[in-house]
Amino acid sequence: MRQRDEMLPFPLRIEPGMPISEQLVYAVKKAIISGLLKPGSKFPSVRTVSQELRIHPNTAHKAIAVLVGEGLLEVHPGIGTVVGKIPPTPSAREMKLLEGAVEHLVVEAKNRRLRLEDLQRLVEQQWSRLTNR
Repeated sequence: MRQRDEMLPFPLRIEPGMPISEQLVYAVKKAIISGLLKPGSKFPSVRTVSQELRIHPNTAHKAIAVLVGEGLLEVHPGIGTVVGKIPPTPSAREMKLLEGAVEHLVVEAKNRRLRLEDLQRLVEQQWSRLTNR
C-alpha cells in the first residue's frame, strides 16, 4: 500500500484488489465532488501522476483518459489538463449508470441484512462528509 506524495492535489492510498487506474479515477472524482479540486484548477500531467504514485505511465494515462471522457478533466493545448466544470444536472446516461450502482448497493445491503433506515443513514453520512468541506 502506497500513500501519495505531496505533489498531487488529491489523496490516494493504493489498495490491493482493485485496478490502480480505477482507484485513481475514484480518488479524483471524490476530490472533485468534495471541492478539493476546483473547476479550472490545473491537474498534474500523466508523468507527474505516474512518478508521484510510482505507477506505470500507461496506468496514469488510462485513468486520466477516463476522466477526460467523462468531462471531469479537460485538455487545453498550451495550458495542460484542468479540472472541468461539473454540469448542474446529470445526463440520462449518468442516471442509468447510477441506477446500476444503486442496485448493487441495495443488493449488498440486503445481503448483509441491513434495514432501509440503516442504509439511508449510511448514505446520508457519506453525502454529508463529501459535501461539508
